[in-house]
Amino acid sequence: MQQIETRGLRRAFRLTIGLKIADGILEVIGGIALLFVKPNQIDSFVQTLTMHELSKDPHDVVANLLVDFASKLTIGATLYAAIYLLAHGLVKVVLATAVWREKLWAYSWMLGFLLLFIAYQCYELANEWRWTMFGLTIFDLVVLWLTWREYAIHRAQFRNKNASM
Repeated sequence: MQQIETRGLRRAFRLTIGLKIADGILEVIGGIALLFVKPNQIDSFVQTLTMHELSKDPHDVVANLLVDFASKLTIGATLYAAIYLLAHGLVKVVLATAVWREKLWAYSWMLGFLLLFIAYQCYELANEWRWTMFGLTIFDLVVLWLTWREYAIHRAQFRNKNASM
């Protein structure tokens, strides 16, 4: 029974690390895109994207939030978002890929960065509650626990291997 549980947790770990890699790649792509797209181009795109929905329902909450957000974008805000996405995405891709490849050094770095991200997300939640941020924080807590568990397993295997030499 314990072996089945271990396999299930291992699969969950691999899935969450795979999601982190994919998310990191998307963040890098988004960061690069934001370096080349001007705020007025984003505003124009959002206007076009939401025009049909707002013509049917002028009070659509999501469409109006998008339009409001896009209309307030500045060059500084998009540059900040680009740098944030690039840095965050690159850290995710490098560390999650190294963990995927079971590089022992990467586990502690991954745990450290996850703790930093979770702390920042909690700070954001304390300032403004958002369900999406809450969900991301819960997901990162699960990834943190699974990563810690895998790290402990691999560290024990490494010690046993070295002790038998």
